[in-house]
Amino acid sequence: MVNKELARQEIEDLLSQIALGRRVAFDDLYERTSAKLYGVALYILNNRAEADEALQDAFMKVWRKADTFRPGTASPMSWLISITRNAAIDIYRRRRPGDGDEAEMDEMEDDRASPEDHAAMRSDAARLHHCLGTLEPEKAKLVRDAYFTGRTYAELSTTMKTPLNTIKTWMRRSLATLRTCLETKPEPQGESS
Repeated sequence: MVNKELARQEIEDLLSQIALGRRVAFDDLYERTSAKLYGVALYILNNRAEADEALQDAFMKVWRKADTFRPGTASPMSWLISITRNAAIDIYRRRRPGDGDEAEMDEMEDDRASPEDHAAMRSDAARLHHCLGTLEPEKAKLVRDAYFTGRTYAELSTTMKTPLNTIKTWMRRSLATLRTCLETKPEPQGESS
């Protein structure tokens, strides 16, 4: 919890400095958050080139609008994710003009989940929990720290006193194992974890 609050405060501080036009703070923010934000854009667009474009658009907006971020109203990562998500949706709309996908996009923009969505999320969470359990405990913690708490590979390398390239290799292998498990593990039928 302390690390998460520290990271939150550091990102808020960087946004404050960016609002003052400090390029070094902008570069630092990019280094700390771009991987996670790229993942958001890639998830929406499913196209690396377009995800790159969305990330660039998002960071341009962050540079121009950093002064509009209000600490206390939202977490800085939520604010950054929202900007990235909107940039990706804009690109998605440009890519598919008038082909009837507006309803699909409207659905994406509605953050409220239906009961069916909640059930699907619980099912997905159960499958993910099971698959994380198939990893070595150290590797499962690594994945959790990277994806659920937003820690960077560099932070994980420092915390675990492990070379950065080793962290990257472990993550790549762990994610491949998770992908295989998630693709082969059937939907839970009344499983208890």
